[in-house]
Amino acid sequence: MDLHTPTIEIKGIGPKTVNLYDKLGLNEAEDFLYYFPRDYMKYEEPKPLTEDCVGEIVFFPARVVKKPLLKRGARMQVVTATLSCEGMEVRAVWFRMPYLTKSLKPGETYIFRSRIERSGTAFHVEQPLIFTREQYEEISGTLQPVYALTKGLSNHTLKKVIRTVFDSVYFPDTKEWEQKKQTLFAMHFPSSFEELGRVRKSLVYEEFFLFILRLRLLKAQKDLQKNDFMIYPTAYAQRIVEHLPYALTDAQKRVWNEVLDDLGSDHSMSRLIQGDVGSGKTIIAILAMITVACSGYQTALMAPTEILATQHFEAICKIIQKENIPVKAVLLTGAMKASQKKEAYEMIASNEAQIVIGTHALFQEKVIYHDLALVITDEQHRFGVRQRELLSGKNVNTPHVLVMSATPIPRTLAIILYGDLDVSLIDEMPQRRLAIKNCVVGTDYRATAYRFMEKEIANGHQVYIICPLVEESEGLDCENVIDYIAKIREVFAHNPSIRIGVLHGRMKAQEKNTVMEAFYRNDIQILVSTTVVEVGVNVPNATVMLIENSERFGLSQLHQLRGRIGRGDQQSYCIFMCAGSSSNKRLQVLNKSNDGFYIANEDLKQRGPGELFGLRQSGDLNFTLGDIIGDAEVLKQAAHDVDELLKKDPDLSDKQHAHYLKELQKRDEKFYHTIL
Repeated sequence: MDLHTPTIEIKGIGPKTVNLYDKLGLNEAEDFLYYFPRDYMKYEEPKPLTEDCVGEIVFFPARVVKKPLLKRGARMQVVTATLSCEGMEVRAVWFRMPYLTKSLKPGETYIFRSRIERSGTAFHVEQPLIFTREQYEEISGTLQPVYALTKGLSNHTLKKVIRTVFDSVYFPDTKEWEQKKQTLFAMHFPSSFEELGRVRKSLVYEEFFLFILRLRLLKAQKDLQKNDFMIYPTAYAQRIVEHLPYALTDAQKRVWNEVLDDLGSDHSMSRLIQGDVGSGKTIIAILAMITVACSGYQTALMAPTEILATQHFEAICKIIQKENIPVKAVLLTGAMKASQKKEAYEMIASNEAQIVIGTHALFQEKVIYHDLALVITDEQHRFGVRQRELLSGKNVNTPHVLVMSATPIPRTLAIILYGDLDVSLIDEMPQRRLAIKNCVVGTDYRATAYRFMEKEIANGHQVYIICPLVEESEGLDCENVIDYIAKIREVFAHNPSIRIGVLHGRMKAQEKNTVMEAFYRNDIQILVSTTVVEVGVNVPNATVMLIENSERFGLSQLHQLRGRIGRGDQQSYCIFMCAGSSSNKRLQVLNKSNDGFYIANEDLKQRGPGELFGLRQSGDLNFTLGDIIGDAEVLKQAAHDVDELLKKDPDLSDKQHAHYLKELQKRDEKFYHTIL
């Protein structure tokens, strides 16, 4: 088979299972090579349990004392068993695994892996992994990959298919491809953490290098681009500022003047507005849209989710109506009916609508702009450079581009990552915002946290609970949404007025929109979610966030998550829960500060290579492997090397550099396939 062999033709995959791989985005052989593990498990020598094990994840041998019991609850099946580890009693619990009552034999000894907790005089373990002695001997001392999975697919099965692909796929017979194959294989099946560190670094470097190369080439093109838009300041924008229920901060005024200067120039603006959550970026975008519309041109604002696009649309319509501004806005999202979309297309093409707000639907070929002068993207890292190019390319005259991001990135890295943009920083928070109150706690605080949530809900507020995983993953001792939703419903079963919803990235877009809209309307009081809520909706009524396994996230991402609360005029609270104990010194940075840029710099100082083998920090500019904070030095080196390359060969016309252009083209093709 070759790299483009369809998944259905890979040995071991049939018509019944191919859909499971499709859910993970594994459509052809090459996809499996780049579906990297989310973690690695080292199978160490099992040891008897002692008091020193409490709070730690360990392998231990234990005998099943008597037949496990199955309890069938209203929403979940629970298996309990009593184990004995060299005379020490261990109480074990498994959720949604009823078959264990038959497979765990009384009197037999197995190897278990779990985090150890105390429960009175006995040890307590929850959802431990189970191995027979024979199974464990086969993998003892090795480093094994742990993949992100979907229901119906086991880690063992996926690992086996990935090995099959490596054994069967034909790689081009060149030295370069032989090296690439070895690197990719070692990324999946490393002989040691040292080898893993080396190969991962080389792949991260390649990813950063190509990303920055595209930025530099894009900037070189844009530096030559002029436009003939005639955009002038308007009294309507000034009137909006004067009628706001608050005064703009000095930082907002400075950034608005920078944007206004760009709009009035004969060169196309390419500007990033970087500001912490709640710093007031949206009002700058609104002023820019109104200014452009009053000059007779169109603006397209693209948001990462349909509900956020709808909220932006409602906000701009409210201002237009209140100030009696002679412009019109239209909403365009994928979920709209065909008749609604057709009407929107006609309004855009005829210039009846000067302000267009939507999601990826703004890319569609059916969308024909009358005279698009400004493109605004909200939450830049969810779109990326190619999306901006696609949208701005829908015009003969190159439009101005304004990017808004709340991702706190140290300025030294922002200059590299947003190399095609001028950076404006809103580094001042409005005085009216109440600071979020934070606490870092251990799992023993969970019952107290639940009581506090119920109290806040009784006062009419809402709650987020964040889990790092969608569903249980072999080898990862982390909370997952699927199991957690069942447990939390049991916890609050005594209070039927509390409605609980679930949200994760594997749900269909319409399902996610339905859930978020229900949460926005307060039809759901507790939302159990993965980090998909990091960018998505503004719910001022949400005042509490509990982040499970917070030790598994980077500080910057935790700050981004925390930004979902504290958006109203009520006091908000963030609970960072750590598995085991609350003595996590790294998280105390979040306890002390709500300043995203301070946190990003602390994250940069504290994160090291040792933390890169845990859960990958999601969200940052959609890199497959690279972590812009943990891999900051690799990022800087890649940027330096790109600059040196382009000094020697600015347009990559040299034959020895042609492979860079081919690789960029290949990635572009994958990108187009993904979004269109």
